[in-house]
Amino acid sequence: MNRSLNRSWLAWTLFAAVALVLVIGVVVPVVTVAGVGLSPAWIGEVLRHPLQRAGLGNSFAIAVVTTLISLAIALPLALIGWRLRFRGQGVAEALLLAPLILPPFVGALGIFQLLGVHGVVNSAGAAFGLWLPGHGPDWLGDHRFAVVCVVEALHLYPFLWLALAAAAARLDPGLIEAAAASGASRLTILRRIILPLLKPGLFAGVTVIFVWSFTELGTPLMLGFDRVVPVQIFNGLTELNTNPQPFALVVVMLVVVAASYGLAQLIAGRQPDAVVVKGAARSAGRQVRGWQAVLAWTPYLLVTALAIAPHLMVLALACGRDWHGTLLPAGVTFDRFRDALAHPNVVPSISNSLFYAGLATLIALVIGFAVAWITARWKPRGAAALDALAMAPLAVPGLIMAFGFLAIGVWLSQQIPALKPWLDPFANPGPLLIFAYAIRRLPQVVRATHAGLAQSPPALEEAAAACGANAWTRLRRITLPLIAASLAAGAILCFSFSMLEVSDSLILAQKRDAWPVTKVLYDLSSVLGSGPAVACAFAVWTMAFLAASLCTAAVLTGRSLTGMLRE
Repeated sequence: MNRSLNRSWLAWTLFAAVALVLVIGVVVPVVTVAGVGLSPAWIGEVLRHPLQRAGLGNSFAIAVVTTLISLAIALPLALIGWRLRFRGQGVAEALLLAPLILPPFVGALGIFQLLGVHGVVNSAGAAFGLWLPGHGPDWLGDHRFAVVCVVEALHLYPFLWLALAAAAARLDPGLIEAAAASGASRLTILRRIILPLLKPGLFAGVTVIFVWSFTELGTPLMLGFDRVVPVQIFNGLTELNTNPQPFALVVVMLVVVAASYGLAQLIAGRQPDAVVVKGAARSAGRQVRGWQAVLAWTPYLLVTALAIAPHLMVLALACGRDWHGTLLPAGVTFDRFRDALAHPNVVPSISNSLFYAGLATLIALVIGFAVAWITARWKPRGAAALDALAMAPLAVPGLIMAFGFLAIGVWLSQQIPALKPWLDPFANPGPLLIFAYAIRRLPQVVRATHAGLAQSPPALEEAAAACGANAWTRLRRITLPLIAASLAAGAILCFSFSMLEVSDSLILAQKRDAWPVTKVLYDLSSVLGSGPAVACAFAVWTMAFLAASLCTAAVLTGRSLTGMLRE
C-alpha cells in the first residue's frame, strides 16, 4: 500500500495542501510580525525608552523567578514520585494537574480577595491582633511583582513536573544503587548522577516555563502589573495604526524566545541511551506504608492546596455575600451563577465561543488527521518536518501568534478592500479567531490522532485493500472507527481549550459583538460593584466545563489524566 501511495498524486496533493495551511498558520504570522517590527529605528527606540526597558527587565525577571519557583516545586515532587510508591499515588499526581483547569488570569480574581487590603489574609491578621482592621499590609501594591511570579509558578509547575517525571521514568535505578554501594552520599548522587541524567527533561520544562512566563499576558494584566512587555503590547493596540512600537516589542520578545530555545538545546544536549532503561523505572521505587505514606502524600497536598487557593477564592467570591474586610462572607448565595448566565454580555460571548471553538475544532480535526495519517501511515520524505511544523504552536508563544494574525488581517483588509468584512479584526474578528484557535490547538489533535493510528494495526487496512476496498471505503469503514475515541479526545481538548484561549481572544477580538468568553471575563473583572463577583461565577462555570472536558477525554482514550497530558 505504501508504494501505491508514494505514486499517488492525490497523496502528494494532500501533503502539499496540509503543508501550505501550516505555513500560513504558523510561519506567516511570525514572519509578518518580524517584517513589520524589524525596523532598526523602532527597535532602537524600544531599547532606549526607559518604560520599555523597564518592561523588558521586569518581564525577564518574572520569567527567571517564576522558573526558579516552579523548579523548586516540581523537582522534589518528581523525585519523590520516582523513588517512592504509596497507595493513592495516581490520585496525588492527578491533583498536581489541578492548576491546568483554568487560565491563571482568572485565578487572579481570587488573588484580590485573598491578598487585597481588605482581603482574607489581612482580615485574619487583624483577627489575631497583628494590625488594626483595614490597616494591614498592601500586598498587591507593595509586592505585586512577587505575587505575579508566585501565581504564574503555581499555574506552570505542572508542565515542568510532567517533563521531569517523564525523564525520571526512563532512568536506570541500577546507576543510583551502584553509586550508593560505592559510598556516595545522597547529595552527591543527586548532583553527580540524577540531575545530569534529568538534564534533557529539565531544560525542556524550564524552557517552556521561562518562555511562557516571559510572554504571559493574562496574569500581569489582571493583577494590574503594567510594566511588562506583554501588557505594554496589549495597551499599544489602540495606537497600532500610528505607532508600530508594539510590533517592535513583539520582535524583541521573539528574539528572546528564540535565544531561550537555542540556549536550552545547546546546554541540554542529547541524553545517551546508556543511562536509560525501558519499562523498569516505574517499579523501581520503594513501597512505603503507614506514616511514611502520609509523609509522602504531604508535599502533594501542600502544593495542590497552594495552587488551587486562587481558584477556591474564585468559587468563594461567586458564592459569598457582603464579603468585604472580613475573614468570611456574611452569607452564601447562588444567585450569581444565574446572574452570570443571564448577563447581557455573557450569553452572546458563550454563543460566540461555541461557534468559534466548534469550527476551529472541525478545522483542527481535518488538518490533524491528515498530518497524523501522513506521519504514522504513509511516512514519505518530509513527514518529520511536517510533524514538527504541526507541533510548532506549542513552542511559539500565543501572544506572538495572535499579533501575527492581527497584522495579517489588518494588512489584507487594507490591500484588498473586498476582504475587509472577513479579515479586519476591528470589523469581524470571527474568521481570524477560528483559524487562530485551530492552529493553536492543532498539536493536541495531532498527538491524540497519531496515538490512535499507532495503536491500530495497518494490516486491517491492507487486508481491506487486498479485498478490493478503495481508499475512501477503508477510511470510512476501518480507520475512522478504530481511532474514533482518539479523534474524540483530541476534539474535546481542542474545543475546551479554544473556549478559554487567552492571548488570541484578548488580542484579536476587537469588536464587542464578537467577544468570546475570556474577553468578557476580563471586561467583567473591571466593572465596579458586582462585576468581579459575576465574573467569578462565570469563571466557575468555565472551570467545571474544562474539568469535565479533560475527564471525558481521559475516559475516551482509556488513559489517566496524568498520562494523557504527559503525552
